[in-house]
Amino acid sequence: MRRIYIVEDDPKIRDILANFLQKYDYEIASVNDFDQIQEEFQDYQPHLVLLDINLPRFDGFYWCRKIRAISNCPIIFISARDSGMDQVMAIENGADDYITKPFQLEVVLAKIKSLMRRVYGEYRADKNANLIDVNGLQLDASTFILSFEDQQCLLTKKEYLLAQALMTQVEKIVSREFLLERLWDDQDFVDDNTLSVNITRLRKKLTDLGIEGALKTIRGAGYKLEQVWER
Repeated sequence: MRRIYIVEDDPKIRDILANFLQKYDYEIASVNDFDQIQEEFQDYQPHLVLLDINLPRFDGFYWCRKIRAISNCPIIFISARDSGMDQVMAIENGADDYITKPFQLEVVLAKIKSLMRRVYGEYRADKNANLIDVNGLQLDASTFILSFEDQQCLLTKKEYLLAQALMTQVEKIVSREFLLERLWDDQDFVDDNTLSVNITRLRKKLTDLGIEGALKTIRGAGYKLEQVWER
């Protein structure tokens, strides 16, 4: 079941969207803490986000950038702000689409279905071009989805980079120094503790897929992904 995260401060609109989309077999979570949107996103791991612009404390553009820094998850803005500049800013900050209020629920649904098909489904371009496959364990660079058999989970950007490094060197020890370099970017310093936390999260997601004990810590050397699973 596809998961949608609704970030909207109007409880009436939030409930209308949630109740409508649940009828079409979407699993829905709504924001609980407007100061912890990125953390809630990481915990819930949605397939798509519906995001308002006018929010308490920080606006939707800010949270769009924060989500986009860790995930390629589709983001649709839903806002009463209907100027062309707002729509341009939404796209420039990483959004995939923009819907103005008041909206028709059928239009929202149609746009969600379209994005889901394009990103995850039959309309996805070059499905295998960015796919790493290790005996049925698959990592998709276009969606950050890690899957095995009939299970899948959405990775954060750092978890994806770790999985990519380990899966392309399966059965080999990958040093902590190499992995720290993989997680580095110009806007985010990654320390040794951050690496350990993300290794723990990736290990849990592998376990959730039914792959236990595959990600090994090699004391004093680094980490190794052992192929302990069978297809």
